[in-house]
Amino acid sequence: MNPILALALAVATPSAEAQRLGRELAEAGTLAALLPLIQEKETEEIVSAHPELSDSDKAALRATAKRVYDLGRERLLSATGRAYAERLSIADLKRLVAFNRTGAARRYRQATPAVIAATMQSVGTMDFKKDVRAAFCTETGKLCGTD
Repeated sequence: MNPILALALAVATPSAEAQRLGRELAEAGTLAALLPLIQEKETEEIVSAHPELSDSDKAALRATAKRVYDLGRERLLSATGRAYAERLSIADLKRLVAFNRTGAARRYRQATPAVIAATMQSVGTMDFKKDVRAAFCTETGKLCGTD
């Protein structure tokens, strides 16, 4: 292997400690808090879309959804943990993990899904591209009616 490439790979690979801390930070993050809500919502949407399924089929579908969710969650949180490990120093990771172990941080994480749900309910449906086109139409007279 090219020595420069080997050095670049070695620098790019976070230490085991950084990866462990990054993963712990990922487990305490907003994504980790929201994933179960998304899984539950989307699973029930799939089940509701298929009233022809028997109760046992619906239970099997929910079990399949849970297995798929668990695999996806693992991939997402591993990637998030590695990304933190690549971008933050060990000292920063340790400070953030220590904070996330506090009662205030736990209460913050517990509140986050409900806060986001309340925000979305309060704000309603948002369509960024549609809103941009509408504003651009108002400002320039162009892209009007191109929803």
